[in-house]
Amino acid sequence: MYISIDFNSEEAIYVQLCNQIIMQIATAEIREGDNLPSVRELADKIGINMHTVNKAYSILRQEGYLTLDRRKGAVISLNPDKIKAMNELKRTLRVLMAQAVCKDISKEEIHELIDIIFTEWGK
Repeated sequence: MYISIDFNSEEAIYVQLCNQIIMQIATAEIREGDNLPSVRELADKIGINMHTVNKAYSILRQEGYLTLDRRKGAVISLNPDKIKAMNELKRTLRVLMAQAVCKDISKEEIHELIDIIFTEWGK
């Protein structure tokens, strides 16, 4: 698992960490059942505070991307509740679409971007 944090970004470090883990799940770099590094190990590896990693792992657990087990640690465990996932995606997409409209990005351009991203993932 490769994580790269941009310490100059306005995006919070825990958000960057969550997003990178989600991207690695989507691209099958990490798969269901894979163990993530311990909070301490990942914090040391990328040079951030343990509480930041803990916050990212907690959010990923709440969003259904992993489970936290005292013996196994953080394990990729995708939530099979597709309806819930679709509703969460819809809420997120509404905001992104509003941002696109404000920036005068067309429906066709958005569709093209989606196709490019899915092609990158082999979907």
